[in-house]
Amino acid sequence: MMKKSIFLSALLCSLFLQAQKKELVWAEEFNSPTLDSNIWNFSLGDGCPELCGWGNRELQLYTKTNHRLEEGMLYIKAEKIGNEYRSTKIHTKGKKRFQYGRFEIRAKLATGQGIWPAFWLLGNNIDQVGWPLCGEIDVLEYVGRAPGEIFTSLHTKAGHGDYASTKTTPIPNIEEGFHLYAVDWDQDRIQFYVDDVLVYTFAPEERTQEVWPFDQEFYLLLNLAIGGHFGGEVKDDIFPQEFVIDFIRVYQ
Repeated sequence: MMKKSIFLSALLCSLFLQAQKKELVWAEEFNSPTLDSNIWNFSLGDGCPELCGWGNRELQLYTKTNHRLEEGMLYIKAEKIGNEYRSTKIHTKGKKRFQYGRFEIRAKLATGQGIWPAFWLLGNNIDQVGWPLCGEIDVLEYVGRAPGEIFTSLHTKAGHGDYASTKTTPIPNIEEGFHLYAVDWDQDRIQFYVDDVLVYTFAPEERTQEVWPFDQEFYLLLNLAIGGHFGGEVKDDIFPQEFVIDFIRVYQ
């Protein structure tokens, strides 16, 4: 039944992309024994001194060791060792970036109170203009304090943090098995999908940089955060937890 479901999902996605005349331009299938250093960078530590708590008062230390690749899957592990929370965050800054396209991730969520898995994109000009003027596209966010819900958001200078352009979509049993999360982004609009179902569209009439910083290249980020403003209170009895990623694909 699982293989049939995956096949049908892939078929629907293929038909959608054919209708949109998009072709696969890059894929990370996680088939190698280690992450490709020509593509991926690690974020390390707690963000200090520049961005302590990674800007959200998160609790985790990011390491190079809280992940593994196995049988074509990336496993990001959140754990507590002594008084330390540990996890992994990777990104493609300076190595892989895109302007427009459909971005997909097939993943199984980590769960539990305080857990916060995410797949997102940041504007490549972040070092020049800072956040949030660079723009942020959150393809997938899930927090264990809100089971059965997926968050899809956009952060801009005009609306960020608690005032971001966002949609919360209730999806019963989203924690079970793998699901396909996607964003379709062009010069006119950004649309978010879960299992090829449209859940949110952002298409503002105003196109200033403060409202629409999305006419530039963005790079990819993938992480499993713990606690913080959005993750919420942490229950230590949930650990360890794993965020499992089958693939990331980009179509243009």
